[in-house]
Amino acid sequence: MKLTKGRPDASLKMPLAPLSKLAQLYGIQTAYYDVFRRRREASAESLLETLRALGAPVDRFADVADALRERQQEMWRCAIEPVLICWDDRPLEVELWLEGEYARDRRVECQMKLESGEEQSWVYDLGKSPVDNVVQLEGAQSISKKIVLPVKLPWGYHRLRVEFQGNAFESLVIAAPLRAYDQPTRTWGLFLPAYSLHSQASWGAGDFSDLEALEKWVADLNGGVLSTLPLLASFLEEPFDASPYSPASRLFWNEFYVDPRRAEEFKDCAAARQLVESGEFQKEVKALRTAPLVDYRRQMALKRRVLELLARWLVDKRPDQHAVFRRYLDSHPSLEDYARFRAVAERQRTPWTEWPELQRNRGIKQGDYGEDAKLYHLYAQWLAERQLSDLAEKARRSGTGLYLDLPVGVHPHSYDVWREREMFALEASGGAPPDFVFPGGQNWGFPPLHPEAIRRKGYGYPISCLRHQMAHAGMMRIDHVMGFHR
Repeated sequence: MKLTKGRPDASLKMPLAPLSKLAQLYGIQTAYYDVFRRRREASAESLLETLRALGAPVDRFADVADALRERQQEMWRCAIEPVLICWDDRPLEVELWLEGEYARDRRVECQMKLESGEEQSWVYDLGKSPVDNVVQLEGAQSISKKIVLPVKLPWGYHRLRVEFQGNAFESLVIAAPLRAYDQPTRTWGLFLPAYSLHSQASWGAGDFSDLEALEKWVADLNGGVLSTLPLLASFLEEPFDASPYSPASRLFWNEFYVDPRRAEEFKDCAAARQLVESGEFQKEVKALRTAPLVDYRRQMALKRRVLELLARWLVDKRPDQHAVFRRYLDSHPSLEDYARFRAVAERQRTPWTEWPELQRNRGIKQGDYGEDAKLYHLYAQWLAERQLSDLAEKARRSGTGLYLDLPVGVHPHSYDVWREREMFALEASGGAPPDFVFPGGQNWGFPPLHPEAIRRKGYGYPISCLRHQMAHAGMMRIDHVMGFHR
């Protein structure tokens, strides 16, 4: 993690132990081993800047002692961890931190609501549980005791509620297997970036139809995997960034890969067919096909003209199909929010950090964007989801699983950062230390996830990112060891 800004402090003579302890309480790794197996310690300046980026109240080194005490109090006042992990079939142990006078001879009521909706409850007598730990802080005593839930939890995300003395605490319980599979099979597969699938059918770069044809070819040769680069949303207008590893969102797809001719509306929409068959359009397609490099901006502008006609025709001329479209939108409420965000970005033509205050702070209202632009993004996402879903289903039936790619980060001006900014350390930038290939280290330019913020929120955002991919992926590459660790 590289800090993007900070305040230098000359008082470097303080003991490092309290600073290191504070860093550990904020989940900061204070040292690593480089490529030569030498241990590298983070400097005091780096630790202070990283702590500040994570919200610690440390303007100067002199603030560390108070910040450490405040952090310890904050942690010990939380009677239960916000997230608990239950591996395999092991019993779930729950550690309760309680003020001393409330921890003896007290009844504790526990309710577990499973992901399925089923509920179970238990009552414990804390007086019968041994004390595990005792902490004295600011003249007050806190102790910890453990209770073990007498139930085998199914895999999934469950909610635990603990009540005692009129207080209630909740925690997300993640029940998961230690291993994803026991008997890995040997197979072979093919990796190819989707955009590199030039064909006489596509318009200058590969699309979902080309991926489908490639999947069939691999399956016919008894291959087991088709892998490609991230297929997630990108900024292909203003702002512009076509990198698949700096997506505009990790929750939506890149309409660049949609094949408009596969849409059910295309065969009936005369305006769209006439546009595609026109000499001007075909001349542009030929230029894109013969270009030495993929021209994302130019090709997306061409494809968008067709998609906009199809979207408008769907709304105006196909009430039956429009009803299907509306049901999809009703079941995916976040898509409306995403489409509004993209439509505002097109009107403003600037990153969201430069928008007027109301829109910048997620206060988008009707009139802040063009309705046609919003409709385009809704329709394009619907088509992308349908075409990728068809591809994944055909791959499953043929035994060739899709191997998708989850980037480690997201564009700093992305929808995700705008919507979930509390989940990111906005004053920092993700990167990697020096190695043989990059002796100067790397700065990837995107804000890393805030480890404590995502934990407090039950990892909702990372879970959504994983589910978005895994709805279609037979296998998934988690970008970088940093992403895998998280």
